[in-house]
Amino acid sequence: MNPTNNNKIILTLDAGGTNFVFSAIQANVAIVDPTRLPAEAHDQEKCIANIITGFEKIMDLIDGKASAISFAFPGPADYSSGIIGNLPNFDAFNGNTPLGPILEDKFGLPVFINNDGNLFAYGEALSGFLQEINKKIIQSGGIKQYNNLIGLTLGTGFGGGIVLNKSLVIGDSGCGAEVHNTLNKFNSKWNAEESISTRAIQRVYAETAGLLFNEKQMPKDIADIATGKLKGNQDAAIESFRQFGEALGSSIANIITLIDGLVVLGGGITAAWDLFSPALFDEVNRNYFHFTGAENSRLSFKVFNLEDEKQFTTFAKGKIDIISIPERNIQVEYDSLPRTGIGFSKLGASHAISLGAYTYALQQLDFK
Repeated sequence: MNPTNNNKIILTLDAGGTNFVFSAIQANVAIVDPTRLPAEAHDQEKCIANIITGFEKIMDLIDGKASAISFAFPGPADYSSGIIGNLPNFDAFNGNTPLGPILEDKFGLPVFINNDGNLFAYGEALSGFLQEINKKIIQSGGIKQYNNLIGLTLGTGFGGGIVLNKSLVIGDSGCGAEVHNTLNKFNSKWNAEESISTRAIQRVYAETAGLLFNEKQMPKDIADIATGKLKGNQDAAIESFRQFGEALGSSIANIITLIDGLVVLGGGITAAWDLFSPALFDEVNRNYFHFTGAENSRLSFKVFNLEDEKQFTTFAKGKIDIISIPERNIQVEYDSLPRTGIGFSKLGASHAISLGAYTYALQQLDFK
């Protein structure tokens, strides 16, 4: 399926805890200027009313009829049924709310809801990162091509999605790629998100600097302290991103042990890549030890930093070998270097999520 060749119009929504951003996509391109409305995250009636109003405004802007509504919404949820559960950061939804059926009844259109991590990964797999990396490998003289992608979102929380050979992994209970619940390296009583999130950076900075926790001091502020652009405890700021990177690297290593594919990161914290990525790659590529003291590589393949030009060249070219069997007139060319890579989104998380929502809707409409 190539979404750029499809003329169906899909209405989309980027549902943040503060604002809702509505749009319409056709042939993988936004065809209207976005409409923004407050999320009203603490009042269900107002929240649903604004969702309806936002889609009505977009319908007034498009030429032609929309084929479906598709968007990301926070979980927990039974996404296939459109039922939103109790949301810790979205008080408007206390109790199971049939948001999908409400919108289907209102607009007479199919409604597809998924989580942002899934749709981010889907957008990057079919319209972004995966396609770009494969293209650059060929341009660099390599022969390997990748079919699998892990998309991870870094921000208020730690989200994820997995795409295997162009198919989004949903899971039997709609809980595929719940990466925030991977093990936390620093505290086994916590899930990974407690060390891979905005609050994690805030917490480590405060603890290391001997300050009270300050939820208003955002990762960008702490990054500016780390790079000397703002006054503050520079050592504590650097340590907060080092721990973030190490925790993220630990989770990624466990994820790619099971899912052998490329990894793309999205979300606001990726702007601090230079601060956290060294610790991330140190953790992913470190050795394990046998009880006798013998060392083994942690993973069965090498993990490359795809944002480093020199590393990318090595990654792209791989190790091309030729096996010849003269008596059978057989010659086989293959890449003998097992490897994967990690980089960050060039689309931006919000745009990737919208493209993922579009493609997911097209796929579901094909099944109907």
